[in-house]
Amino acid sequence: MSHSQSYTVRWAELDPNGHMRHSAYADFAADQRVHWLASHGFDLRKFAELRIGPILFREETKYLKELHAGEQIRVEGRVTGGTPDGARWTIEHSIYKADGRVAATVTVDGAWLDLDRRKLTVPPAELAAALSTE
Repeated sequence: MSHSQSYTVRWAELDPNGHMRHSAYADFAADQRVHWLASHGFDLRKFAELRIGPILFREETKYLKELHAGEQIRVEGRVTGGTPDGARWTIEHSIYKADGRVAATVTVDGAWLDLDRRKLTVPPAELAAALSTE
């Protein structure tokens, strides 16, 4: 997986110091993951039909450069690890400033939850293939 999505930093994403608040980095990373999954045919409707959903076990953000209102950013996500069956995965998001410098990285470890049984599950083969790092 390697997929990117572009955004503009909005006023609502700023902290009192005038730069992007810490939780907005995680929000942009999550939105990029949702767009990537949808591009593989796994949108919210498909997950509801399959009765599975993604869950996170860990989320870590490293802040490198400030981002301000009106800045254009690009969020690129790539799978960096996981199990062969796609049941567990690690995705690293790089958040780039318009000039190409990395402003932050957001790394998440996750898995798939069976929404009926409330237990971890293996995803469909097509989703597992999309999560493959090979």
